[in-house]
Amino acid sequence: MKNQIPEQHEGGQLDTIAKAKFSSIEEAKAFYQIAKNRLLNVSCWAEICKVPLSTFTLTDKNGRELIRDAVPGDYLKIDIPGPGTHTGDGFDWVRIEKVNEEINQDSAVITLQARPSVNPKQQDSSTAHFFSQQATSTFQVKQSGNTVSAEEHGRNEVPNTDTSHLTDNIRNTLIGWTAKIGLSFPQWKSLVKGIVETDSV
Repeated sequence: MKNQIPEQHEGGQLDTIAKAKFSSIEEAKAFYQIAKNRLLNVSCWAEICKVPLSTFTLTDKNGRELIRDAVPGDYLKIDIPGPGTHTGDGFDWVRIEKVNEEINQDSAVITLQARPSVNPKQQDSSTAHFFSQQATSTFQVKQSGNTVSAEEHGRNEVPNTDTSHLTDNIRNTLIGWTAKIGLSFPQWKSLVKGIVETDSV
């Protein structure tokens, strides 16, 4: 299968994975569909997390809330603990730039990739996220044989200090560096564990 994870060039990186094993490939394939639906239903990520540190709202290109699975071109409005930004109207924003799936005889993978973006509700061209636009978050659900895994891969995580608001730049530096030293790990670890949680099936 093709590697969907961008190369790491600068800043921080994070790799988080959780797995569930089944007694047969057929069971794993059936559960893959459940985990895939959890991944694409991004507005329910906070419910999936056992430690919901942030909330996620799927929106269209105008910032209007959507109730459906994510597709490329959609936006995610993220409410993280602590003060928000002026640029993002109190939120951090990412744009979903990739959703694709590969299926083979005994394996499958779906990839959702997001990148820090502007606030679609404003005319400001500044990136409305604590990381700069070169950062990516790549989420994957994989089925290989009788195992299903959920993964998050952060790449090129550099604090965003290029907004038009000094207070945003200071806030982004602080949050970006705390994320870089691992404080974002509990959020993503909780999410990937929730995506492959079998007790609630």
